[in-house]
Amino acid sequence: MNSEELLNFLTAVGHSHRLRIIAALAEGRVHVSELARKLGLSRPLLYMHLDRLEKAGLVRGQLELSPDGKALKYFELVAFELRLTPETVAAALDADEEEATDE
Repeated sequence: MNSEELLNFLTAVGHSHRLRIIAALAEGRVHVSELARKLGLSRPLLYMHLDRLEKAGLVRGQLELSPDGKALKYFELVAFELRLTPETVAAALDADEEEATDE
C-alpha cells in the first residue's frame, strides 16, 4: 500500500456516515434503497458515500434485475484489514519511493 492508497482508505473511513455504512454492510449485502432506509439517509447522499467507499476498495456494488425487470443495485463489503502503526505509514512512504524509482 502506498501513501495515496493509505490516504484514500483513511479518508473513506473518516466520516461517521461511512462508518455506519460499513457497519450495516458487515451484516451482509444490501439493496441500496433498503440501506438508505435503514440508515435514514437520502439515496443521493448514500450514493455519494458509497462511491467514496467503492473508490477506496472497501465496498463493491452490483446491478441485478428483479423478477419484474427493475434494475437493483446491491452493495457488499470487500474484506479489509488495516493496522495503523508508524511502521504502516513508513511502509506506505517507502512504496511511494519504490514506485518513483521504477518510473
